[in-house]
Amino acid sequence: MELTVVNIKGDKTKRTVSLHDSIFGIEPNDHAIYLDVKQFLANQRQGTHKAKQRNEIHGSTRKLHKQKGTGGSRKGDIKSPIFRGGGRIFGPEPRDYSFKLNKKVKQLARASALSYKAKGNAITVLEDFNFETPKTKNYVELLSNLEMNDKKTLLVIHNDDKNIVLSARNLQSSKVTSANALNTYDIVNAHNLLMSESSLKTIESILLNSETPAEEKPKAKKAKAEAKPKKTIAKAKTTTKAKGKK
Repeated sequence: MELTVVNIKGDKTKRTVSLHDSIFGIEPNDHAIYLDVKQFLANQRQGTHKAKQRNEIHGSTRKLHKQKGTGGSRKGDIKSPIFRGGGRIFGPEPRDYSFKLNKKVKQLARASALSYKAKGNAITVLEDFNFETPKTKNYVELLSNLEMNDKKTLLVIHNDDKNIVLSARNLQSSKVTSANALNTYDIVNAHNLLMSESSLKTIESILLNSETPAEEKPKAKKAKAEAKPKKTIAKAKTTTKAKGKK
């Protein structure tokens, strides 16, 4: 897939870039996207919620009335959960919501989200640019030139350029991130994806990074086994000494 590079004024240049098919042209995996987004949102939770249970409430332990003969329900002390101000039954406790997700699943999720954007023609490639001073006005003008003022946008740059990040910080519907920090949630959450030319190379190097093929692993184990010296079992010689009486 080829896209024409656009400058910050919204004019098309004579240069084009080709998007890698294994990143921007795969069959999207919805379940991988779901898992990656779920992990991202779970990691945002602090997990500091706490409600006092019955044994943590300060109050009298005196039984309110006798067990039988009153015609009412059985009640313990004033800290019972059925009373106002009592403990909470199965209340929340501090916990960690994060969970592990395999690296290849996260890579598949990001590639799937990028493929959805490519299929929906929601990707715009910008030539590398920079602002002299951090001004929100400059970033608003950039969005206006691209006719994206009323859309939620995500700008992906090669590195964290301070002037660009500060210029977009006050805009609620705009976000700027580096190619190294790009995640599935930000891609799915944005209507349009703005990507600088240099950021494409970084994304390709991250998502196309492959580990050692599975076929080579048995060979390595075999070579390691051959390098080990063979153990030889030495037969112990048994000697019998005849004990004689003097």
